[in-house]
Order: sequence, then structure tokens, then C-alpha cells
Amino acid sequence: MIPDILETQSNGILTIDLRALADNWRLLKARVAPAECTAVVKANAYGIGIEQAVPALLRAGCKTFFTAHVSEAIRARAVASDATIYVLNGLPADSVALYGQYNLRAVIGSPQDLVLWQNHMRQPFALHVESGMNRLGFEPGTEQILAANLPAPPALLMSHFIAAEEPDNAGNQRQIDHFAHVRNYFDASVPASLCNSSGIFLEQRPFHDLVRPGFALYGGNPTPGRANPMRPVVALDVRILQIRQIAAGQTVGYNARWTAPRPSRLAILSLGYADGFPMGAGHIDGRTTPGAQAIIAGYPCPFVGRTSMDLTVVDVTDVPEEALQHAAMARILGDEISVNDLAERSGTIGYEILTSLGRRFTRRYIA
Repeated sequence: MIPDILETQSNGILTIDLRALADNWRLLKARVAPAECTAVVKANAYGIGIEQAVPALLRAGCKTFFTAHVSEAIRARAVASDATIYVLNGLPADSVALYGQYNLRAVIGSPQDLVLWQNHMRQPFALHVESGMNRLGFEPGTEQILAANLPAPPALLMSHFIAAEEPDNAGNQRQIDHFAHVRNYFDASVPASLCNSSGIFLEQRPFHDLVRPGFALYGGNPTPGRANPMRPVVALDVRILQIRQIAAGQTVGYNARWTAPRPSRLAILSLGYADGFPMGAGHIDGRTTPGAQAIIAGYPCPFVGRTSMDLTVVDVTDVPEEALQHAAMARILGDEISVNDLAERSGTIGYEILTSLGRRFTRRYIA
């Protein structure tokens, strides 16, 4: 009984199209063939749910998954008994036994992790080499010694693009060249991987043996500034709590950051930063860039003032009153507003939008 009540009393509906997720994977798979197309399902599958995303991708034909943490990998293993699952973010000493228990593969990127793995494990692993990101990975210049002293070749040699979403960035070619140089120290039979979502769309086609898309799978645009080749996966509709009138010159929200330039009609939405909605989404006085918009009764309506913890305000002055009378929900994300659109207008990135959407929404999956 309680779950049913919670379902009907949530502040919004987050609709997740698993068919679109699978179609996005198939599009990328066709683009990179004959290389293997895997799926990055870290951050709870970019917010849509590991337990739902992994089976959908398995049905589409995906056989290899990447997570950030062991806890995520264990969740993926629970719904993908035969898949290959890699863990990206290092090798905590207290998690080594779990790799064996759940048949997981570590992505090794430091001498300390390599020693720990070799002392305790005999299963396959990936070797991560640094090529410019300066986060995880073996330092440039150590590859020859590393390759010569490994007791067994890695199951995968990998690195990561810095700016693949910028196709004209000269750093892309430098990374491609460096990774090709590193590969020369390893047996040609060792599979290699460099591409993330945007890397798949570089004209150099640096697919190697395996690509690791994440953002694009979930509907994000891997080619900013160009048309998005991916289908939207997430739609969000939230409740309209109240419609109110204010006079010209009155302000809205904390710290009075937006002043009505005319008599205005406002819609109060059940949506706030506690739900993962960006603080910077609203139009504010003096801001030169446009803020975000909601779609209400088919009309684009600007967010105004600061986002609160649980509430946001939308200017619906230009929505015909008769249309507004029948509007119970506002569209925040969907075909009309992509995660990239919302992110750009809010001063953030689509990755943050997707991974921040809160648990207070009712989640509805289209399978």
C-alpha cells in the first residue's frame, strides 16, 4: 500500500525509454564495427538505473560494461551473470576479494595497484595508460618497462580522450599518436581502447578494438554544435502547484534576483535543487545569457529567479489563460528540451543533469 501511495504523490514523473537506450547502442555499434561497442554504466547508469539499463543493453547485444566503483559492478553483475565487467576507478585494497567473488576486472593504472592485483588475483585486467588527462593511469615513459615486466599481457590496454567533443582540438591527434606509440610496446594481440562517446565521432575513427560510450547512450549529444544523432532517453514532467499574479516591479525568489518587467503570471513548480535541478537555471536580472525554459500547455516558458530546494518559478504570462487552466504538469526534459539544452541554459553540462536527477520522482520505464 505505501509504495502505491508514494507513486501517486511524487512531485514529478521521470520517464526512461529503454528502447531508445538500446537503439542508441545499436547506432554506435554500427558506426564502430568491427570494433566492439561496450557500455559505460557508472553513476547508476548515468542516473537511469543500473538494474534497468544493463538488461536492456544486454538484450540489444552488449557484452561488456564499465563501472566506476566495485559497488556498481556488483549491481551490474546481479543482472548480467555472463557479461564482462570492468571497474575504472582504481583498486582499493579492501575490495580485492570482491573482484574474485563477483568475477570483475580491475582497470589498473598505478604500480601499487598492479602489485596488489598480481599478488592476489589471477584473472584478466585492463591496463590504463596516461595520455594527457593527468588523472589515473601509468605515466608516459613507463610503458616499455611496464610491458617488459608484466607476467601476462593485459586483457585490455586503454586510455581516455581529453577533448573529443572538440573535433578541431589538436590534443586529439596528439593523444591518438601517443596511444599508437604505447601500443607498439605490447603484443599486437592485446585489445586496445581509446574512444568515449565523442571519440566515436572523430574523423580519425580511432576505434581500435573496443569503444566505451557513456553519455551518448543516454541521449546526450556527443557532437556539440551539430545535430544530435542520438535518441532522447529521459523525459521529465513535474507538478504545477500554483498559479499566481504579481505586479510589475515585484521580485521573485530568494535574494530578489528577478524583477517582473510587467504584470506577470507565474507558475510554481514542484522542482528544486534537491531534485537535481540546476541552481543556475533561472533568468535573473542583469544576466546576458538566456536561462532555461519549461514547456507548459505547449508553450516555452522561462524559469525566473533562483532555484529553491523544492520549488522553482516559471513565467507563464504569455500562455493563454484557457490553456493554462488545463495544465497540471510542466515538461522539463524530453523531445522539446534535451539534456544538452537544459545544461547549456543553466551553465552546466548534460552529464551533471543526467546524473543528478533525484529519487523523489516517480520513475516510469518504457521497455
